Amino acid sequence: MTAALQLQPELEDSDTDLVAQAVQGNSQAFRQLFDRHYRRIYALVWRLAGDHDSAHDVTQEVFIKVWRSLTSFRGESKFSTWLHTVATRVAISELRKQKRWQQGLVLTDDPTYSEQLAGAQSTDVSLLDRLILRLPVQMRWVFVLHCIEGLRHEEVAQELGIAVGTSKTQVHRARALLEEWLSDDTTNNS
Repeated sequence: MTAALQLQPELEDSDTDLVAQAVQGNSQAFRQLFDRHYRRIYALVWRLAGDHDSAHDVTQEVFIKVWRSLTSFRGESKFSTWLHTVATRVAISELRKQKRWQQGLVLTDDPTYSEQLAGAQSTDVSLLDRLILRLPVQMRWVFVLHCIEGLRHEEVAQELGIAVGTSKTQVHRARALLEEWLSDDTTNNS
């Protein structure tokens, strides 16, 4: 599990209690789970989606799915681990649906179009996050899941339906591109 997903032990115990209450229909308990985990899940989805509107919509879908699936949480792992798994699967599925729909809306085949969109993001986003948005979609997903979220290549391959070797190659290429872009940025700003 990644450091980003680790909770203090007392919060994890509290999560278990809140899940039990939510399964019994206590919406306030679910709201507490939502409030506790929303930012972390939103950050994961935003990095996968590449834009705030999609990330907001998909994060809502994640929590709807979690609410409907709470009875399937058996407590064999931490709630935060289970939530992360559900979030990753829902996000990838929803983003694939959106991508298929958006392919019909592309108005230009100019390869710089996606870079211009990524560059138009708000200035409150870190340089690395802006550069990650420039990566091709599947490469970005692999990079985020492996390098940021800490999934093993086998897990990434299973989640995305790709070969383990493809996951490793995509991470290698993403790192090379990011290093190149970072060095270009520091050269241009010096």
